[in-house]
Amino acid sequence: MSSSTRSTNDLRADDIREVRTARKPGGLAGVGGWVDDRTGAAKGVRYMMSKVFPDHWSFMLGEVAMYSMIICLITGVFLTMWFVPSAGHVEYNGSYVPLKGIHMSEAYRSTLDISFDVRGGLLIRQIHHWAALIFVVALVVHMFRVFFTGAFRKPREINWVIGALMAMLALVEGFAGYSLPDDLLSGTGLRAAQGFMLTIPVIGSYFVYFLFGGTFPGEAIIPRLFAAHVLLLPAILVGLLAAHLILVMVHKHTQYPGPGRTNDNVVGYPLMPVYTAKAGGFFFIVFGITALISSLFSINAIWNYGPYDPTQVTAGSQPDWYMGFADGALRLMPGWTEVTIGGYTLTYGVLIGSLLLLPLVYVLLGAYPFFERWITGDNREHHLLQRPRNAPTRTAIGLAAITAYTVLWAAAGNDLIATHLHLSINDITRFLQASFIFLPFIVFWVTKRVCISLQRRDRDLVLHGRETGRIIRDADGRFTEKHEDIDEYTRWNLVQHEAHRPLELGDATDAHGIPRPGTTSDKRRARLSRFFFEDDIQPVTPRDVAAAHHDGHGHEAIEGQRTAEVERH
Repeated sequence: MSSSTRSTNDLRADDIREVRTARKPGGLAGVGGWVDDRTGAAKGVRYMMSKVFPDHWSFMLGEVAMYSMIICLITGVFLTMWFVPSAGHVEYNGSYVPLKGIHMSEAYRSTLDISFDVRGGLLIRQIHHWAALIFVVALVVHMFRVFFTGAFRKPREINWVIGALMAMLALVEGFAGYSLPDDLLSGTGLRAAQGFMLTIPVIGSYFVYFLFGGTFPGEAIIPRLFAAHVLLLPAILVGLLAAHLILVMVHKHTQYPGPGRTNDNVVGYPLMPVYTAKAGGFFFIVFGITALISSLFSINAIWNYGPYDPTQVTAGSQPDWYMGFADGALRLMPGWTEVTIGGYTLTYGVLIGSLLLLPLVYVLLGAYPFFERWITGDNREHHLLQRPRNAPTRTAIGLAAITAYTVLWAAAGNDLIATHLHLSINDITRFLQASFIFLPFIVFWVTKRVCISLQRRDRDLVLHGRETGRIIRDADGRFTEKHEDIDEYTRWNLVQHEAHRPLELGDATDAHGIPRPGTTSDKRRARLSRFFFEDDIQPVTPRDVAAAHHDGHGHEAIEGQRTAEVERH
């Protein structure tokens, strides 16, 4: 039959046969195609898989925190299967002979059963506890890296706030976790927390009665802590972590400066397959090291403390290290913070040191990016990191804050320092009080001077090169040292940073003599700007290099002119 005489139905039948005989993809490709046809997920997955991430060891700190959190979630599910969140009284008849016949809560008995009767239970308990500590350590050190390198600048302020909120919630989650076993040590900590809450003006006693479901210790606090520790806080932390990772994807990862690296690109490896393989391997490394530590080093041996008894206190009890600064602040509070008004005693020292300090620290921490942006007036996006020496004031502020925290942390053990070193606890407390006031200022000044000295060293290295130790005598009889020029990659890292100058104030009045609005605020901002940038050493320019190569000292005249110009302004 010729094509001219074939009917339309015959032509359509051929098309249908061709469609029916087309081979359909099978296996994972077929499943993926089926899902993509109904969800359109392929575009998002393709975007994520092709995302490029820079490579540097310090970026692993955040991954350690994330993996430790995952380990806590996995081991927490295991522990939840055997833990009984109840304060009901029972008699212990388990495997641990020294405590047989002792009356205790069901929470404490179930923790003993996990430790001695559940196969692998003690190991899982210790992995859970060690992973929680590693999570907080990694989170804090990760925030140090972000702070000192300026990774919190626009557009990552929200991510910094999320990180600060996660750090604060991690402390609350840790406190709720080590309060659950209801041993004498955790009960002592819970008793201390109850005393802190009583200092809340007006509503303190009512709040405690509501939280504990009656008088202390009651039987409601353990189930409520369990719900917060297992459901509420983990859900919030996981949600914040998801938001944090999504923003990292949206903003792209920061990178250290170097040749070819700009604010508009990312030099690194794609997520798939390079970073996916590295992340999987690194997770198992973190898990393995945590398991090894948990196998070799005991932690929170609750059977040594016994069940909680409100009439007893564990001698020398200390909070976990991340809560130590609040306990130390409480111990350093002077006695005059307690006042009596109208027959009522107000213990402001306990309130400030125990309840207000923790949220205050993280509110200031979360607000810092906005404070620095207001001072600098810099609203640009930043994707390149800074060397800490090139932001000396910020670095000094960070070290001063760490110093203040360290003093408070040491103060949490002033009683142990006194007993072990045979010193007066009053003398130790007075010394730590003075250190908390004066030591951060000393550390701030020293750190800023060190950063500026390092800036000068970098400048000298770019202008004169690296010292070789070889002495040369010229025709005039002068002796000079031979210097070697540094390579272009090293030079780039030393000169790539931006030149920061203090903000300059305009006229306080307009052309008609009327004061400009915001003059007072602008003056305050200009003073803070001078405080931040007045002492900075400006990066080397091509003009400086040319002058230095011309006669060896011309750059000094240029630098003197630049300093004079800054002082005039």
